[in-house]
Amino acid sequence: MLYATTTAEAKRADLRRRLAGDELLRFPGAFNPLSARLIQDKGFEGVYISGAVLSADLGLPDIGLTTATEVAERSRQITRMTDLPALVDADTGFGEPMNVARTVQTLEDAGLAGLHVEDQVNPKRCGHLDGKQVVDLATAVQRVRAAVEARRDPSFLIMARTDVRAVEGLSVAIDRAKALVDAGADAIFPEAMAGLGEFEAVAKAVDVPVLANMTEFGKADLLTNAELASAGIRMVIYPVSLLRVAMGAAERALDTLAAEGSLRAEVPGMQHRSRLYELLDYEGYNRFDGSIFTYTPDASVRH
Repeated sequence: MLYATTTAEAKRADLRRRLAGDELLRFPGAFNPLSARLIQDKGFEGVYISGAVLSADLGLPDIGLTTATEVAERSRQITRMTDLPALVDADTGFGEPMNVARTVQTLEDAGLAGLHVEDQVNPKRCGHLDGKQVVDLATAVQRVRAAVEARRDPSFLIMARTDVRAVEGLSVAIDRAKALVDAGADAIFPEAMAGLGEFEAVAKAVDVPVLANMTEFGKADLLTNAELASAGIRMVIYPVSLLRVAMGAAERALDTLAAEGSLRAEVPGMQHRSRLYELLDYEGYNRFDGSIFTYTPDASVRH
């Protein structure tokens, strides 16, 4: 009932423990708190909070228009509804290195298990669009060092994302990944890799976990969990997938309503009310209400 009972510290410790093993950790993207609860219910290892999804949820393109405050508040709403560790997209850190430091502490307070900060220029753009620009290596290193220095919980995961592959090629991306690890990054997110072989090359080049972004309609192939694990990838995100599925279904339903004047044809594909109530834990709320607010003492018992 109400919020998750697992503390942020416990979630971070769990993520660190699992990253010390050899399994592939799957992080579907939550587009709201209820979808985060569904991700947990389906047995996944973590929840991802995408900057692109947060922007889209506000009706904005993913070009750096959201603020650190907006990201932190939405993250807080999502993390408090799940016992899973949540990883958030912190874009470029929302400013200069001092802003990056403040962003880290703000997102720690929001209950996240970790974040990634990237090396695009500020304002950034979607990692799978053409025309990206990246900062120089020294600036990228400064961002990571600021993030590492600012965190208060040593278990809070600082991941460095690099977009340089699409700008200067794989070899430069690998060299930059190594430098970001040397700067203190706990994990590497190489964006817009061209195929499985490139993921494998990055994973072999660094001694920290590597994350793969399996976003639809992007530059990378949609690889299977087994393929990614075989290449040495330790985390995989599906950042916008659930939002795309939900919006696709919503659009089809509206088309049906406009054309047919009823949603009868769409009912079989809807989540049933009973399933929604199960995810919301209506039963738990009813038990609480029955035991506290509508409780009637036995008049025969003397106190």
